[in-house]
Amino acid sequence: MKWALHFSAALAATLALFTSAASAQVVYEGAEGPGKGKHIVLVSGDEEYRSEEACPQLGKILAKHHGFKCTVLFAIDPKDGTINPNVSNIPGLEALGSADLMIIFTRFRDLPDDQMKHVVDYIESGRPIIGIRTSTHAFNIKGGKTYAKYSFNNKDFPGGFGKQVLGETWINHHGNHGSQSTRGIVAPGKESHPILRGIKSGDVWGPSDVYGVVLPLVESDTLVLGQVLTGMKSDDPPVEGKVNDPMMPIAWTRSYKGESGKESRVFTSTIGAATDLLSEGTRRLLVNASFWCVGLEDKIPEKSNVDLVGDYQPLPFKFNGFRPGMKPSDFEMK
Repeated sequence: MKWALHFSAALAATLALFTSAASAQVVYEGAEGPGKGKHIVLVSGDEEYRSEEACPQLGKILAKHHGFKCTVLFAIDPKDGTINPNVSNIPGLEALGSADLMIIFTRFRDLPDDQMKHVVDYIESGRPIIGIRTSTHAFNIKGGKTYAKYSFNNKDFPGGFGKQVLGETWINHHGNHGSQSTRGIVAPGKESHPILRGIKSGDVWGPSDVYGVVLPLVESDTLVLGQVLTGMKSDDPPVEGKVNDPMMPIAWTRSYKGESGKESRVFTSTIGAATDLLSEGTRRLLVNASFWCVGLEDKIPEKSNVDLVGDYQPLPFKFNGFRPGMKPSDFEMK
């Protein structure tokens, strides 16, 4: 009898853990398309740019229009199971074990070791990575913790995950935050790159501002430059003067050799806030990059389908600007 009680308790705990992980994510099974059979895990968790809205929409586009299976993970408040971007808790990261691509859009996370281990195992595995916006400063892990070296300001692994893996860590706002938007200009000589198929200068745009980087980017191939605009509309003129001379890179590729010895394909975009995805060109940039990362660049069409899926009305970027009470299930495909 005692054995049976222990077994029942253990089973209940296991089921509770499984249910908790399952309820903390949303999965979009891929339709037909070139991505069929590939699994993309999108990791959200930033306080400002509404990654909890951007990642589900990007996942829906990749699943419905291109066939990828997409799992989206969220920052979850353990008290009530709701999405809370201010919390460093992202259940379900074990999904990275079967991922063919990780798309990460987090900011200053200090994840517990058992969660961070899944991220690090993926980073060091040689599999491809896409970093969006605040992922240049994805982690702010306290000194002395197991995975502190991945912190954005680490000195021993300079710049942490952002600098070492993606190519840059947090530097500054290059454009004026909240009043100067970003126009993407194709970098000279990169017009024929597969990621830029169907994209010309001006197609990529977003109300989020340009991030500063230390030039030149080390061992990175710049694809798109960020032209700082005078206002928050896509047709606003560029700011005159030194701010646009030179322009900062906002999208680039590079490789990262992890502990496995294999080299990861890496794509970084500092544009990609939820409101930036209202721009067709910005969506196409991220979709094409997903194809390229998993080695399907020859399958990128002349103009990839990036139509929005469902009702998409993202909130403007600001701290504590998320919709309270939302759960992952609210982002299921309708």
